[in-house]
Amino acid sequence: MTNTATEQPERTTSGIALMCAGVASLSANDALAKLLVEDHAPLQILFMRNVIALPFALALVLAIGGTGALRSHRPAAHLVRGVLWIAATILFFTSFRYLELAEATALIFVAPLFITALSALFLGEVVGRRRWLAVIAGFVGVLIVIRPGTAAFQPVSLLPVLTALIYALLMLSARWVDSRESVWTMLLYLTGTSAVLSALIVPFFWTPVRPENLWLFVAIALFGTAGMTMMTQAFRLAPAGIVAPLDYTGIVWATAFGWLIWREVPDAPAFIGAGVIICSGLFIIWREHRPAKPPGP
Repeated sequence: MTNTATEQPERTTSGIALMCAGVASLSANDALAKLLVEDHAPLQILFMRNVIALPFALALVLAIGGTGALRSHRPAAHLVRGVLWIAATILFFTSFRYLELAEATALIFVAPLFITALSALFLGEVVGRRRWLAVIAGFVGVLIVIRPGTAAFQPVSLLPVLTALIYALLMLSARWVDSRESVWTMLLYLTGTSAVLSALIVPFFWTPVRPENLWLFVAIALFGTAGMTMMTQAFRLAPAGIVAPLDYTGIVWATAFGWLIWREVPDAPAFIGAGVIICSGLFIIWREHRPAKPPGP
């Protein structure tokens, strides 16, 4: 007989390890994109990444979900998600040309705040006063980072914020996907749809790929696919309230990669604003996943 009480801590530990490894992989993916964006258009980077990653994603989905995972009951939902994914990726990669990696990463962490606000405004979900205050505090953190009205303000700082908004729409659009479809089906269609759609436009932005950049394209595909896979599996193994906050370890990796590769060192306002954004996001995660109070007598 399986001992569920014994298995759960092991599953939680595995989930934590996978989440940390997944975040590190996606942070490496972003650092590679920042390197590639110096020579190639963001759309070309997205196209190459998805084309290289698609066979791996297909093999993964077949191994885990079987041929049944290839079927979609609502293809239009995946088409919309593909468009949102392309828009978010292009905006985020474009910001790498002008912003430090840690700054862009910190700003995209407002996505959970957008998800909370949009859920309340358009989906009718109940959001309490404390969570609304956390949302407001998070956006104050954004203002601290981008510093509008000062000489340090760069309009391109708004690109990661817009990326976060589109990413929030992408996450909420998962509700349009048929409930019979697994997360692996969603991963495959997101990769495949964005590969096909970007292929229609990429000829207008194509530049010859330098031989020395080929390994970067392969690496970004592998790190991106591995990161998404590990993070997806982490949420399947461990409670969301435990693994979701680990997503914020990405700011540590972004700061480390930025310093090691470009000698980027965020200034004090960037650190303070990032701290406010992260604390706001962590509070929202905690409020959403805290145990429900038992009914009163």
